[in-house]
Formats: sequence, C-alpha cells, structure tokens
Amino acid sequence: MPKRIPANIITGFLGVGKTTAILHLLKNKPTHEKWAVLVNEFGEIGIDGAIMSEQGAFIKEVPGGCLCCTAGVPMSVGINALLRQQPDRLLIEPTGLGHPKQVVATLLSPQYQPYVDLKATIGFMDPRHLSDAKYIGNQNFNDQLATADVVIGNKVDQCSVADIDAFNDWVTDQVPAKVFHKLVAQGQLPLEVLDIERIHGCASHHIESHHHHHAELEPQFKLAPGQAFLRKENRGQGYFSCGWLFGAEYTFDFDGLFSMLSDLTAERVKGVLNTDKGCYAFNAANGVLSVNALTLQGFESRLEVIDSQLMPWDQLEAILLNFSGISK
Repeated sequence: MPKRIPANIITGFLGVGKTTAILHLLKNKPTHEKWAVLVNEFGEIGIDGAIMSEQGAFIKEVPGGCLCCTAGVPMSVGINALLRQQPDRLLIEPTGLGHPKQVVATLLSPQYQPYVDLKATIGFMDPRHLSDAKYIGNQNFNDQLATADVVIGNKVDQCSVADIDAFNDWVTDQVPAKVFHKLVAQGQLPLEVLDIERIHGCASHHIESHHHHHAELEPQFKLAPGQAFLRKENRGQGYFSCGWLFGAEYTFDFDGLFSMLSDLTAERVKGVLNTDKGCYAFNAANGVLSVNALTLQGFESRLEVIDSQLMPWDQLEAILLNFSGISK
C-alpha cells in the first residue's frame, strides 16, 4: 500500500491572498520535504505557477476556468502528474471564482482514497467583504466558506475594528462550527493548520452554471516561433478575463508598467514580467498594487486582468505593447 499523501484544498474568492499564503507555506516548509501544488486559475494564461516555481515545489497549472467544469478530467490529470512525483504534501488552489465542493468529492472518491489523505479545507476571506453585498450575495463566495473546515481572515492589517468584529460574529454564527479560525496578515498561515483533520462541511447543494472550458482537449498555450505575444480571453460567472503571454526576449519599461497597473480599475490583476529593472511579480486587488522581485531568467512574461465588467482589452493591449517595445 503506497503512502497516503496529506493534502489540503486552499479556497477563497478573488484577491483574498491564497497565493500569498501558499508562498508563505512553501518558504517555511520543512527543508527536507518535497511539496506539490495544483493551481487552478480562471484566466487562460497561468500566473501563479510561475510565481510559485521559485520555491522549488512541483507545480501543475490548470488555467481557463473552474477545476470541476470538465467532469474532473483536467483536475485528475494534474493531480496524477503531481502524485507521480511522490511529494510529501499536496496543496490545491482552486480558482477564486470556483466552488470547491466537487474538488473535495473527487479527492474523497475511491480513485484517490488509497493515495490521498485529505485534511481540512482551508477557506480564506477578506473580513471587509462581509459588509459588501457584492460578496455576501455571491453563491460561490458562500459555497467556498461553507465547504471550509478552517476559515482564515486575511489582510487583518488593512481591516477596521468593525471588520474584525464582523469576522468574529460570522465565525460564531456558523453551523456546524468551524474547526479553527484565525486572523492573519499577508497570508501568514501557521504550518500546523495543514494537519487539522477535515470534517463534513455543509456547502450549498446549489451550484451555478459555469463556463465549461475543455482544457483536456487543448494544448497548453505556447508562442510559435517568431510570435511576439498572444492574447486569450475568458468569461463566466459574471466575470471577464484577458491574458497576455509575451516572448522572453521582450523587456517592459518598469516605471510605465507600474504607473499603468496602478491606475487600472480592474478587480484583479496578476502578472510576472521581465522589465528593465529585472523580473517582477505584479499583484493588484482592492485598488492596491504590490510588486515583488523574482529571480526568474529567460522567462516568458505574462499578465492576467479580471473584472466584473468587460474592459477595453484592445486599448490595454496597445499600452502594454508600447511599454514592451513590440510593434504590432
């Protein structure tokens, strides 16, 4: 009988800090352990996997929509590929616009029962969202938190006293009670939380219709020889995304890029781009843009923008090309 690999699903809505938390975990994991991460993104151009690859983990990306929207085929392919690496732990990050209930069911199925020891599902939230009808009225937002055994209120350093009270009141009102909850800043999730045992959640049985993207039938997006960049769009669940992949030979003007992304009103912006000041990860949520230096070299730059309104992608693309030196 093979060793059952402990696994956690780390869920939460757009911009709550799931990727930041996983990066924190990878940086603080036992040095002798090998960890694997399955990353699912709503956008067509994967960003998170590139950011996590610096931490030495096994990474598998499933871009283009919710993990469960293709009868689980892309998810199973990704999980199987990671399990063959015989990691010491498996983390799964579903898209912020997905529902984790089917992911839980898949990992508890007879197919994976001999190989995966599913621990607590960890749900991240921004306590400020509890006072915003846009979030508390969203079915996926509620399903994600209902499925979670552990709830983490992230970005506490940006919350008011009223936000913290709202989080504590929300936790108190949960039936069944959550196994564990904690307020943290910058995704600083304690490692020991990963070993908390899961319970049977009570997620809503209602699952909204989703955009179905048959990722198992399509190759991973690659630039053709001589192709400077490509663009891919996605839409579903009331959101629109557009992503770009740029050749590694192109370098962006850092100052111009920073200014543009700071002014962008989209709900979610993620990117890993080669600039004249080095390779940087750009991350914008709730109107705040953060930038972190990376050591990646010879890397294809990529950017993903998500918003609840259809944005002028052509105009944004023209600005990006201007900062990259690419002539369309």
